[in-house]
Amino acid sequence: MKVFDLSHEITRSMTVYSEKERPNFNKVSSIEEAGYNETNINIYSHNGTHMDSPYHIFKEGKKLSEFPVENFLGNAFILDVTKNKENEITLEFLKLYQEEIKKSEFLILKTGWEKYWNNEKYFNDFPVLSEEAALWLSMLNIKGIGVDTISVDKVHSKDFNIHKILLSKEKIIIENLTNLNNLYGKFMFIATPLNFKESDGCPVRAIGIFK
Repeated sequence: MKVFDLSHEITRSMTVYSEKERPNFNKVSSIEEAGYNETNINIYSHNGTHMDSPYHIFKEGKKLSEFPVENFLGNAFILDVTKNKENEITLEFLKLYQEEIKKSEFLILKTGWEKYWNNEKYFNDFPVLSEEAALWLSMLNIKGIGVDTISVDKVHSKDFNIHKILLSKEKIIIENLTNLNNLYGKFMFIATPLNFKESDGCPVRAIGIFK
C-alpha cells in the first residue's frame, strides 16, 4: 500500500488570500516553564488545503459538521488537465472521461498549479471548470471535487458561480491540494475536516491511498 500526503504544510509564510488571513502560532506553555508544550493556533477556515461547505456560499447552506463522516472519503479518479491548452475545463473535455468519473465518488483535477504555491503566479490564470462542466458534475452521484488551485472560481470572481453550482447540490469542494503528481487513475481519497459547529469550511489533511 502507498499513502500520499496531499495537503500543504500550514505555516505563517504560506500562500493566503490576504495578510489578515495569515496563520498565527503562539506558544502559551513550554516544557521548561510548565512541563508541557501547548500552542494557541489562529487560522482561517479556508487556509491551506481546505474543504468548502455549502454554508460558505449560502446563508442556509449545510455546514461541514452536518455532513455524514462517510462523505469525507471514497474512491477517487484523478484527471490530468495539464495538457489541456484552454484556461477552461470544458464539458466536452470531461465527457472524454465520463465513464471513469461516473464510477467515482470524488473527481480530482490536476492542473499542475501546485508548482506555483508560495508564488504570486498561484493567484493568476489557473484553469477552472466552465459553468456547463460544473453543472454536469453537480448532477452526478459524486461526493466532491478536488483541485490543486486556490479556488474553483477565478480568483477575482464576484459571483462565485462555480462554487454556487457545486455547493447547491451539496458537492463538497477541496482546494489547494498538492503532490498530485504522485497520483494516477483511481485511488482512495480521504479529506477530514475538524468537527466544529457552524463550519463554512475547514483545513483538511488530505490523503491518497493506492492498495
